[in-house]
Amino acid sequence: MEACVQKTQPIVPNDAPSLPSQVIPYVNKFDPRGRKVKILATLGPASSDPEMIERLLKAGADAFRVNMSHGEHAIHAQTIATIRALEKKTGRPIGILCDLQGPKLRVGKFREGRAVIPHGRHFTLDRNEEPGDETRVQLPHPELFGLLQKGQRLLIDDGKIRLRVIRADKEEILCSAEVGGVISDRKGVNVPDAEIPIPAMTEKDRRDLAFAVQHKADWVALSFVQRPEDVAEARRLMGGYGALMAKIEKPLAVRHLDGILELSDGIMVARGDLGVELNPEEVPPLQKRIVQQARAAGKPVVVATQMLESMIESPAPTRAEVSDVANAVYDGADAVMLSAETAAGKWPEEAVSIMHRIAAQVENDPGYDERIRLTGVEPDATTSDALAAACSSIARTLRISAITVFTASGSSARRVARERPRVPLLVLTPLQSTSRRLALLWGVHAVHTRDIGSFEEMIGKGKRMALRNGFGEAGAKIVVLAGVPFGTPGATNLLHVVTLAGNELERYDGDADG
Repeated sequence: MEACVQKTQPIVPNDAPSLPSQVIPYVNKFDPRGRKVKILATLGPASSDPEMIERLLKAGADAFRVNMSHGEHAIHAQTIATIRALEKKTGRPIGILCDLQGPKLRVGKFREGRAVIPHGRHFTLDRNEEPGDETRVQLPHPELFGLLQKGQRLLIDDGKIRLRVIRADKEEILCSAEVGGVISDRKGVNVPDAEIPIPAMTEKDRRDLAFAVQHKADWVALSFVQRPEDVAEARRLMGGYGALMAKIEKPLAVRHLDGILELSDGIMVARGDLGVELNPEEVPPLQKRIVQQARAAGKPVVVATQMLESMIESPAPTRAEVSDVANAVYDGADAVMLSAETAAGKWPEEAVSIMHRIAAQVENDPGYDERIRLTGVEPDATTSDALAAACSSIARTLRISAITVFTASGSSARRVARERPRVPLLVLTPLQSTSRRLALLWGVHAVHTRDIGSFEEMIGKGKRMALRNGFGEAGAKIVVLAGVPFGTPGATNLLHVVTLAGNELERYDGDADG
């Protein structure tokens, strides 16, 4: 396989706007990004043109989210083409995540476009298609009728209106408005107390999933997952292409977390809807639990929603938002996500840059290494896991500048990353699809390059690529992890510590292996 890596300078985030004095820029000497946690930035009207996407990449974005809830396929196709062109220009793999909308429940329309439900009054959700008023409205989801029971809750417009079921049959659901207020056309409905017998994918989602596979999206995010079967169905439709990320945003998904995690390639803690359906105080410990379980499974976990929400309008975050991002980094999340901040906000580039600086500052904290190890991860009883754990142990004992991992599927990189070693991971892979998917994996700097065929070639290439990509200098030591026979998936069984020589690149100056 011919090399796809250009000899470019590492992408280092631009200088960011001023933050409070305790949050300062930081660049790790042997890490082009200066941090290990990844940044996933959502693209939208504020960030759709090629120039802004490039600025977001340079500001610190590692991967981009395409929200399939908004926009036409033609626009999304143009966005993906722009990212791929930028990838070719920079010589760096860039991950693309297509986020499916999912089966969002909504009320019908109102006679005047809106109505006011008084506190404590009765309000009816029915199957009547007539426009609603302050006493009733259509609920165009027949699967809910006859399912809901007395005492269960319905939350409308992200919980701004809270209804309690008094009586439900196959034609109407009579409720009491515990919290009333203004309700308008097509507002969303959450049903936290019941398992809704609907699939995780609508017909729109199926079309969007086919689009994502056709345009070679690296990740597909599945919204409103309730059970492992939802994940299995999406995986079947993907036909083996790409990686699947399950979004945890419903209480039922939390109860089925083990099964969902087993069938997924990654997890997203989608705190928006999760925070609506649960009490607010329940979300932070749940976030930590999900991150911990995903880390133990060696699968990427993304923390999302309202991380720097105030930066939709303001050029600087609140102190609470800075702490929120910092806590996700301290917990060991693989990635943190920006939503409306970069998709529709006034300060998209600044939001990415500040998130980068917060993460880098946290990782430069002397107590970070100890904090991130509060979550114990025990290696499985396999040679591959034992060697991955050994890489982390060696990095704590010796002055190692990087861990170089040769992998085709990315499995070896995930094993090492779940140990959260002190040094960055330089991952060399012959598959471009693998290099792109690893854009959301903690600590990884992936390089697409030709495969190796011998031990000598492995050592030589490991040294050269470490020097070329800024992961060491003459005299520095690196750990090299691979499998013999080479090219055999799942055969990680070789660990070697080598010292970089200053003439390593000169000796192979004519080598175009990447």
